Amino acid sequence: MVPGDVGYGDMTVGTNSSPGAAEAAGAPGLATVSQLAGPVARVPVQQPAGACAPPPQAGPVGPAGAGPEAADGHGEFAGLGIDPDDLPDGLVIADATGRVICFNSAAARITALVAGEALGVGIERALPLEDLEGRRWWGLTDPYGGLAIRRGQPERNLLLPGGREVLVSARYVRTHPTGPVRRLVVTLRGTEARQRTERSHAELIATVAHELRSPLTSVKGFTATLLAKWERFTDDQKRLMLETVDADANRVTRLIAELLDISRIDSGRLEVRRQPVDISTAVGRHVQALTANGQAPERFLVSVSRPLPDCWADPDKIDQILGNLLENAVRHGEGTVTIDVAPTSFANAAGKTEKGTAVTVTDEGPGIPEESVGRVFTRFWRGSKRGGTGLGLYIVKGIVEAHGGTIKVGRGPGGGAEFRFILPVAAPAYLTQ
Repeated sequence: MVPGDVGYGDMTVGTNSSPGAAEAAGAPGLATVSQLAGPVARVPVQQPAGACAPPPQAGPVGPAGAGPEAADGHGEFAGLGIDPDDLPDGLVIADATGRVICFNSAAARITALVAGEALGVGIERALPLEDLEGRRWWGLTDPYGGLAIRRGQPERNLLLPGGREVLVSARYVRTHPTGPVRRLVVTLRGTEARQRTERSHAELIATVAHELRSPLTSVKGFTATLLAKWERFTDDQKRLMLETVDADANRVTRLIAELLDISRIDSGRLEVRRQPVDISTAVGRHVQALTANGQAPERFLVSVSRPLPDCWADPDKIDQILGNLLENAVRHGEGTVTIDVAPTSFANAAGKTEKGTAVTVTDEGPGIPEESVGRVFTRFWRGSKRGGTGLGLYIVKGIVEAHGGTIKVGRGPGGGAEFRFILPVAAPAYLTQ
């Protein structure tokens, strides 16, 4: 790296400052920046968005060996034509004396501080960070006077005055491994994304606790009653209690399976064990199960367009998809539930046309409101009616995409909800080699 350049990811930025600016700020270190560093692009201190110390020359100056055009813009990184204000994360750079020489617009937005007022100020004053226990972070880390072998600080959650949370990481730039710190490069990120993740996890825990409490209470109550008063109940009463316990145990098992599926989907570890699958047979099996549980046979209309292409998929996962979609259609929809199975072609994730099998499940109910369509496959979406965990369709989408397929939701011809998923042929790799 050229002396005076600061590493930021794969980019380098040179810094410079005019003697006049240093004198005005009362910072002797700024007057020597031009001797220590390569040039930085020119940004007026008064600019409200982001600010970097201006160069000492009237014209733009590039890095050593480069022409003037190498740094000819607002706060551009030397030789790369990149403005610090274009960076998605906050960037704060301090020189060898700890004075701030760059404070980009993202840093100003994240910290709610004025960028121009930070220039020439000590990093401790410009960015008064504290840890979660209220200790001054710069005093704890001591970037300029600490161990000479340290290269920086990993990202951590810190606080600004007023309790504003920011994610901060730092890089110590030295001319040689154990030399003094020439530049302190600090990156800032907001905590909104992390807070959304934490809220999602909290919602998941609350949902799981609620869904587990009801069946476990039932299981505990009936088993305790049977153990304490077995002789007082008739055989029919015992059978009813045991059937209830069995159903609640199945409910708990399903919930645990859903949680495991969510964990695998979120981590990208959902395994798909592909086997030849007859989609039309699987559909017929689910319809028979629903009619056996009390649904009227005439409520279901199954249409299969043959010949269907061969489909290699995980049969258990396909059962999960069909079970969720048909149960939703029966529970939340009205009228006839139509299941259409047909061959199709679709564009895969790589944009290539691929053959597959399309399954469309349509009901004649009120359908899904237009404003909710974009949230159907998110966690905890339950539509207009309460019931269930709200995780089924999220899992369905994850399973379909793990197979390399697609799924969409819309409004059917009769006004009800229409779910359409497509599974590619996708033979196992050992058969296509």
